[in-house]
Amino acid sequence: MSETASKKAAAEKQKPNYKYLRDKDREPVKGIFRFYEAPGGNLSFSFKKWPQDQVENYSFNDGQIYTIPLGVAKHLNKEGWYPVHDYKMDESGKHVQKISQRVRRFGFQSLEFVDIEDLSQSNGSIITVETTTAI
Repeated sequence: MSETASKKAAAEKQKPNYKYLRDKDREPVKGIFRFYEAPGGNLSFSFKKWPQDQVENYSFNDGQIYTIPLGVAKHLNKEGWYPVHDYKMDESGKHVQKISQRVRRFGFQSLEFVDIEDLSQSNGSIITVETTTAI
C-alpha cells in the first residue's frame, strides 16, 4: 500500500461518523428534570445541535418526568452550571483568579438503565482555569 493511501485510510478512521452521532442524539430517553436553582420552577429554552435540525423549544417543570432526545438530556447535564471564582496568591506573589466551585443550576436524572457516560450527572470535579490579574 502506498504512503498516500495509508494516510487517507488513517484520516478516514479518525473522522467521526456525524450521521451516527446525530441519530444517537435523537434517541428518546426518559428521566426527571431537576431545577436546583429554583425548586418547583420552570425552565424554558431553545435547542439546536446539528445543522440539519430545526430549532426546538423546550419547557421543563422541576420534578416532572419527561421523554426527551438524548442530545437535550446531555445538554441539560453538561451546561447547567455556573462557576464561582476564588482569588489566591501564586508563588511569585501575584493575585490569581481560579474557578473554585461549580454550582449546578439544573440537570436531567435518567430513569433508564443505559450505559451512556455523557448522561450521568457530573461528579462535581472542577476544571481549574486560572488567570493572573494585576491589582
